Amino acid sequence: MAAPAPVTRQVSGGASLVPAPSGPDSGQPLAAAVAELPVLDACGQRVPFGALFRDRRAVVVFVRHFLCYICKEYVEDLARIPKSFLQEANVTLIVIGQSSYHHIEPFCKLTGYSHEIYVDPEREIYKRLGMKRGEEIASSGQSPHVKSNLLSGSLRSLWRAVTGPLFDFQGDPAQQGGTLILGPGNNIHFIHRDRNRLDHKPINSVLQLVGVQHVNFTNRPSVIHV
Repeated sequence: MAAPAPVTRQVSGGASLVPAPSGPDSGQPLAAAVAELPVLDACGQRVPFGALFRDRRAVVVFVRHFLCYICKEYVEDLARIPKSFLQEANVTLIVIGQSSYHHIEPFCKLTGYSHEIYVDPEREIYKRLGMKRGEEIASSGQSPHVKSNLLSGSLRSLWRAVTGPLFDFQGDPAQQGGTLILGPGNNIHFIHRDRNRLDHKPINSVLQLVGVQHVNFTNRPSVIHV
């Protein structure tokens, strides 16, 4: 079994990562009641949240909603992480959204994401993990994963909403996400709660914590979105 990643915490502003087993979340076990809450897979099958990382270490990314262009572009970059990189570090990657499970397959086709993905439609796990609802006015810097500007990204999200087979926002637009490193068992090694839609953790900074090699996200082909 691979050695566990160093326990980490956030310091003021959530900008730095420090190897220290302190803070109200990092280094503390996930509550059993939260581990027992269900997520749904693409077929609508219920899976206990804790079963996703019971026997393995996992990077778990909670996204805002599937129509969010920032989440879409962030997941597009998550999709570029080679499975071989994760396998070498004995780590799995999991995305969790808060839409109906019917939206999982179209979202994966849209983003090219082929790692594990589930949804928490009632947002119970989001709530129990203290994920923020609403946006905190805070500078999050320039994300290396967001390619669109506000206008073009919002217009594409609206177009996907009105042309989709199910006209909804595919989740609560006010719900923020976050990133955790969990397992094996109910161990929380790292948690970051997004303060606003741009406050997600840079992917390579998270991968570094679990021993996954650096991924180059800058070499992108030119894509025309319609």
